[in-house]
Amino acid sequence: MTHVDLVIVGTGSGNSILDDRFADRRVAIVERGVFGGTCLNVGCIPTKMFVHSADLAATPAASAKLGVDSELLGVRWTDVRDRIFGRIDPIAAGGREYRISHADNANVTVYEGTTRFTGPRAMSVTTAGGVVDLTADRVVLAAGGRPVVPPELADVPVHTSDTIMRLDELPRRLVIIGGGFVASELAHVFSAFGVDVTVVCRSDAMLREEDADISARFTSLAGARWDLRLNRTLRGATATPDGIRVELDGAGGPESIETDMVLAAIGRVPNSDTLNLPAAGIDVTPAGYVEVDAFQRTTAEGVWALGDICSPYELKHVANHEARIVRHNLLHPDSPVAADHRFVPHAVFTAPQVASVGLTEQEARTRGVRYVTSTQDYGGIAYGWAMEDTTGFAKLLADPTTGQLLGAHIIGPQASTLIQPLIQAMSFGLDARSMARGQYWIHPAMPELIENALLSLPLD
Repeated sequence: MTHVDLVIVGTGSGNSILDDRFADRRVAIVERGVFGGTCLNVGCIPTKMFVHSADLAATPAASAKLGVDSELLGVRWTDVRDRIFGRIDPIAAGGREYRISHADNANVTVYEGTTRFTGPRAMSVTTAGGVVDLTADRVVLAAGGRPVVPPELADVPVHTSDTIMRLDELPRRLVIIGGGFVASELAHVFSAFGVDVTVVCRSDAMLREEDADISARFTSLAGARWDLRLNRTLRGATATPDGIRVELDGAGGPESIETDMVLAAIGRVPNSDTLNLPAAGIDVTPAGYVEVDAFQRTTAEGVWALGDICSPYELKHVANHEARIVRHNLLHPDSPVAADHRFVPHAVFTAPQVASVGLTEQEARTRGVRYVTSTQDYGGIAYGWAMEDTTGFAKLLADPTTGQLLGAHIIGPQASTLIQPLIQAMSFGLDARSMARGQYWIHPAMPELIENALLSLPLD
């Protein structure tokens, strides 16, 4: 039995907790997969690198209306893939090597394998070299999550976001099951690279958790770009001599789709079920997330959690924030600080981009919150007019009396960047009038989209 001061399970954002203030403590890090976690290896970073290439590939098709005749000569898939993972894989390997070998980590022992709790702050780690039993004064759970594969696809080869970015060659046809973030981003990537993409959604819209106006606009645009099958239930899939046949049910009756490859993008689940948490006295929510309080403490004494294993947001910037909170609370147990989840933004890097923070209009209505809205089209500002953007817009919700922003939602070019000043305003309590009139707005630049939306709010 080996006793340490601290065990960290997972090397995504959990790996960032340690700094020189932990140098006098014995630390164990447990990693069951690749160093760096979901974001670095199979999530945010590689997908956005693929999206950037896809944006370039899609540019020629959109340039003719602006008087620029260009042509896409081809996509060298393996070159794209190898450029991306040729940068990412060394980072993951370097992070592992640093923790194992660097003099800064003389107090840190890395265990590569699977772990299960055997009691309160006690666990068994199965490594290639055997089983190691650990006990600790404190434990941090940062073990992330994993993609879900529907049981209806059990009889055919299925890709998830964990595997599809490392293909050796592009398929001719791809069926994507799902209508959320991952489905929207990877549908853009593969269709821009010339793949015939079919997207299957069980609901009547893509990105249905977004503000209803944003979801409706994106769904309309997606239907014009991809073979979009809404209100469909997956019945099963079978292998055929030419690929895979996907069987669906819909209002019009049964139907089938012939494809070369299937991508399951219906969501992710936390890895809480792999850790034998009941043995440690750690509770989970009905959805499987580790239950934490405002200080990221679990229901077990001396155990904290952060990131996708406890957070339904499943966003890297949330995991990083929670890691900072956990670090502080480990170092300063007598003066803990709480996590701030008031205004958590997100962006979907598809085409067009989508970004959001705060309440949607349907949420405001359901909660009985008094609000007003304004909408500003990209085409109504000089830069959007120059781009001839006819589909993008920003939508704001605000308290009509105080002018405090309640929500912001953008669909269109650079949405993920344009939303940042609105996040800042909400976080620091800057009202819409002061934000609109209390500063210069560069003309003609994209942020005028936000300026005009603020000015259009019908405040009291």
